[in-house]
Order: sequence, then C-alpha cells, then structure tokens
Amino acid sequence: MEALLRRELGCGAVRATGHSGGGCISQGQSYDTDRGRVFVKVNGQAEARRMFEGEMASLTAILETDTVKVPKPIKVLEGPGGGSMLVMEHLDMHSLSSHAAKLGTQLADLHLDNRRRGETLRKEASTVGRGGGQAGRPFVDQFGFAVVTCCGYLPQVNDWQKDWVAFYARQRIQPQMDMVEKESGDREALELWSALQLKIPDLFRDLEVVPALLHGDLWSGNVAEDASGPVIFDPASFYGHSEYELAIAGMFGGFGSAFYSAYHSKIPKAPGFERRLKLYQLFHYLNHWNHFGSGYRGSSLKIMRDLVR
Repeated sequence: MEALLRRELGCGAVRATGHSGGGCISQGQSYDTDRGRVFVKVNGQAEARRMFEGEMASLTAILETDTVKVPKPIKVLEGPGGGSMLVMEHLDMHSLSSHAAKLGTQLADLHLDNRRRGETLRKEASTVGRGGGQAGRPFVDQFGFAVVTCCGYLPQVNDWQKDWVAFYARQRIQPQMDMVEKESGDREALELWSALQLKIPDLFRDLEVVPALLHGDLWSGNVAEDASGPVIFDPASFYGHSEYELAIAGMFGGFGSAFYSAYHSKIPKAPGFERRLKLYQLFHYLNHWNHFGSGYRGSSLKIMRDLVR
C-alpha cells in the first residue's frame, strides 16, 4: 500500500499511522506522507470505484460552497488487491458536541448556497455593464447531480429533472421499490406504494422547491468536529429539496435541539413539513431494507400507511 501511495501521490515517504476507522461499507487508514497526513478509504468490491468517484464529486461540490467543512478529496485509485480507494485529507475529528448549533447554521448555508447564487446572478444580469462575463459557479435550476452517487453501496439515479416531485418519486423511491419487488415481491409494500404515488403531489401544493446542494446521507455517524468546528463526511450528494436532508438527520440517534434551532432560524419550516419529512424518511427506511434486510420493512410500511390516509 505504501509503495502504491508513493507512486500515485508523488510522495517521497509514506508511513501508516495508528489512525484507522470504517463502517459497514468501507474501511480506512491514515498515512503520514511528506506532503501531509492523508486518510485512505478502501473497498474491495468491483463497484467501489463508482461509489468513491461519487463521493469525491460530492466532497468537491460541498467544498466549493465554502459553507461547511469536509475533508478535501485527493484521488480515487485502484486497490492493490482489487476494488478501489479514495484518498483524502486527514482531519483530527471527534464526536460532535460543542459545535452542534454551528453545524445547523452551516448546513442551512449549504442549502441556501444555490438559491443565493441565483439571486446574485439575477441582480448582476439586471445591472448595466455586469452579468455578461461573470465567472464562477452557475445557478443550478434542476434536481440531480453530474455523476452517480451512492447512499450506502446502492447507486442513486441522479439524472437531471426539472420537477422535484417527479424526481423524488421516480429516481429515489421507485428504484428502492423495484429492489424490494425483485428481492421479496412484497405485495403489501407494492400496493401501498401505488396508493402513495397519487398522494405525493398534495404534499407539495403551493410550495416552491429551489434545488439545494445536499450532503445526502447526513445522519449522526457522518458528522464530527475538529478544532475549527463541525465536519461532515461520507456524502451522497445531489441537488434536491433542503427538507430531504433532515429526514435521516432525525433517525438513528439524530441531533439535538441546538442544531435544529440554528438551522430553522435560517430556513423556517414550511407548512406540511412534518408529513414531507415522513415521505423523505421512507427513502432511508427502504434503503436500509435493501441493504440490511426485512427488519426495516415495518417502518417502511408504517410510513406509507400513514401518508395514504
């Protein structure tokens, strides 16, 4: 591994440190190099390169907003024994504690970044002598992402769509339901999904959804802090509805009131927020069902029953 990193990163010296980590998808190890310490995520599966390229694109997109800290991605490499690796900046992180409110503020800024960019570009375009040759990131007026990203190890369909409701139903829930059908043919789940599809547009009546860059998998295990403040990592980004981000944020441990107060002081809850949050949690329960088995079936079906009433 050290020889591979020396060659690919152009380093003179590489040495493994005592820092390691990982989750249910990939494993990681830190290395000291003469260009600084790096963290290397390793996955031996054949699909790992697609997963890591999506993560690298996600980290890069979040980094460009200059809103919330992420590890700087460096390179995706072929693994020495198959699979792939993602090399990124090493950060000395520990559990989120004193910076929860700051994370709420910065996450809201991330979600508002594209909207603010659009407002700035419109103002510049309406000002005489400006707007024609302005450099920088463009306003994103559709939902999706430039590359495939993976929530867990399952790929997400990120094809660009103008309509958020269609994007969410067709490119988030439907692929998950297709996997459920293929694996178990669960008749009740399929019938509930057929009924729910008719109800979804009502949840968005009179609501303007501006595409927001999302982390995409922001649960408590994917946030931390370092000496400078909050850090988020392991993203599965795309441009979507900002409320979507808060679905998994409230699952599997969740975040405290300081986080939510800070976030909603910048992005207040819109009417119907709670029911849409259930709709967005449905994706994550289905995704866990498809990752880890039918232990998540009950939660998935309960949400669908609640929403079709």
